[in-house]
Amino acid sequence: MHIKECIMSAPGKAILHGEHAVVHGNVALAVSLNLRTYLRLQATSTSKVCINLPNINTFLSWDVTKLQQLLPDSGAELGNVNELDAELVRRLRDLVGVSNGTLDTRSMAILAFLYIYLSVFAGSGELPSLTVSVWSELPTGAGLGSSAAYSVCLAAALLSASGTIPSLLSDQESTARWGEVEMELINRWAFQGERIIHGNPSGVDNAVGTWGGILRYHSGKITPLNRVPMLRILLTNTKVPRSTKVLVAGVKDKMNKFPSIINPVLESVNAVSCTCEQTLSEMTNDTPTPEHYNILEELIDINQHHLNVMGVGHPALDTLCRVTLARGLHSKLTGAGGGGCGITLLRPETECSVIQNTIQDLRDCGYDCWETSVGAEGVQQHSPLAVKEEALEVLARY
Repeated sequence: MHIKECIMSAPGKAILHGEHAVVHGNVALAVSLNLRTYLRLQATSTSKVCINLPNINTFLSWDVTKLQQLLPDSGAELGNVNELDAELVRRLRDLVGVSNGTLDTRSMAILAFLYIYLSVFAGSGELPSLTVSVWSELPTGAGLGSSAAYSVCLAAALLSASGTIPSLLSDQESTARWGEVEMELINRWAFQGERIIHGNPSGVDNAVGTWGGILRYHSGKITPLNRVPMLRILLTNTKVPRSTKVLVAGVKDKMNKFPSIINPVLESVNAVSCTCEQTLSEMTNDTPTPEHYNILEELIDINQHHLNVMGVGHPALDTLCRVTLARGLHSKLTGAGGGGCGITLLRPETECSVIQNTIQDLRDCGYDCWETSVGAEGVQQHSPLAVKEEALEVLARY
């Protein structure tokens, strides 16, 4: 092991504009949330590999010798960041007792950890004993990129521990980021974790977790936007469960049934994404003005109507929009829809009393609600002094 201890964090994600339309070749804007996942890796002399995930009440360990037996005779056969090793995944499923059809959060998180751990250290000759503890501010299964933030933290920590990428912090630094080459490697390993968890992900979530800020996604191409403004938002989880697969299929059915109606809607969503991108660019080049926020609010309202036309709205989301509009705030769903989460834009001059009263109104509806921001930094390495107190307290217990 090249380091004895490290602490990493990565942000969650939301979709600002372009949900569902992006599936059909249109532009989407994905943004990082200033709600983060934190990971602490410690080298040990226990001859065990341990994973602690208190958010999902999971605490497991394995003997290093048992994991070593899962590796092929030549470690060089592993460690390919561009290809998922199906045989190693099969062996890990057998080890953990996970059938092919199992998709529960706990099992997928364990498989992703073990896969990245074994792959990254495969060429080192001997697997190290270590303990990894992860705590997140992000709810799981809410479409906010919690699994991607987890995979990004795993990749960054294990690559640092193996010496594949450098450990960055000096005595004078409290937080640091890597260069472009190292970030790309972190992103590619995180994508492999996402493939294990989700099967066929777009790569957007792990890219947001790696680079942060705002990313433009179009026809498989992911482009980080330079110099984006930090926007304050309310993030609301209606806690209404939904199936992304079913919702995506429903939009496709509407397209097939009403092509002359739905196709123009998707093109209009594309225009919303592009107009928002242009507005955000103007806000970074000049001082943001009330007119900029007027445009952002109108785009939010227009896109929410688009999403309702596509059939991915929900009464709980209608309530969110109605409650926030009563306070002069504008909201839309984020992600797949059909429940799930929504975002509400806050202007810089929005009074604290308005924000707190709105949060209470939404909590009275049975929703979870946080004030946060979008455009947060991507994956980072921290000294213990630079980590949120709550996160450090949890990580220090394990």
